[in-house]
Amino acid sequence: MMPGCTSYISIMNTIAFHRPAAQRITVGEVRALFELPFADLMYRAQQVHREYFDPNQVQLSTLLSIKTGGCSEDCGYCPQSAFHSTGVENRRMLQLEEVVRAAQAAKQAGADRFCMGAAWREPSDEDMLSVVEMVRAVRGLGMETCATLGMLNDEQTLMLKNAGLDYYNHNLDTSPEFYGHIISTRDYQDRLDTLERVRRAGMHVCSGGIVGMGESVAERAGLIAQLANLDPYPESVPINNLVKVEGTPLADEEDLDPLDFVRTIAVARVAMPKARVRLSAGRQQMSDEIQALCFLAGANSIFYGDQLLTTGNPEVERDRALLDRLGMHAGKE
Repeated sequence: MMPGCTSYISIMNTIAFHRPAAQRITVGEVRALFELPFADLMYRAQQVHREYFDPNQVQLSTLLSIKTGGCSEDCGYCPQSAFHSTGVENRRMLQLEEVVRAAQAAKQAGADRFCMGAAWREPSDEDMLSVVEMVRAVRGLGMETCATLGMLNDEQTLMLKNAGLDYYNHNLDTSPEFYGHIISTRDYQDRLDTLERVRRAGMHVCSGGIVGMGESVAERAGLIAQLANLDPYPESVPINNLVKVEGTPLADEEDLDPLDFVRTIAVARVAMPKARVRLSAGRQQMSDEIQALCFLAGANSIFYGDQLLTTGNPEVERDRALLDRLGMHAGKE
């Protein structure tokens, strides 16, 4: 038996995708996954991935900023924060017609989910009326809908559910231990409370985080454990690689080793086997080879389109060419 094989089997048995729902994953167990030899981790992630998904299928989502800039939160990574001087202007909310045109274009390009993001701490009553109309209109196009609007109360959550919203995105961003180094204007529990309201309303949860913000491996493991221990864990898990924007506190953060990013994708796949693990922000800076490794590690969703909220994203043609080279196809079943 090769060195380390016994501990490897023990880890896999503990963090098996057949584990009872009530059995929590510890941060130590997730960290042990991060510390596996790369080939062993990738092999296990592929096993888990193939158990639940077509390994050559990727779900395509398009993200549109419906309200850009001027956010009252101080998230250290975000160019839309009013605390940072990044050149991002505070703009009005888009009109319904503008959103519908963008959704139609996304559908024609091959996306099946349309995500609407707004830069604010929480929506006002007036804001919610506009967003509800947008959700209904996009649903009317036959697309899945997703929104990320900050914190929600119970009434707002019910309004979105009744409008037909399929997914609500509210990222945990990082581990509870590292959170205070990145954000001071809201607590970690605020994020958990919003996710709980979304669950109670009967919507799907989209929640993930950002890596490369200076966190340790243990803190990266803490994020994955926190997500995996949500009951149930999110149906969609975006993993973002920090996009460093001049004017934000994290603009000079050291680059994350690309293979450490791949490891994060693989660990998320093993810890949350039934989730769509989305290769999210930071893809524009990734080589085709690193993206291919991410798909091999279990990523099966991407943001598709030339722009995210305010940062660039690989062009549609580049994504199509890469998927063709890898023998992959779009889909969500």
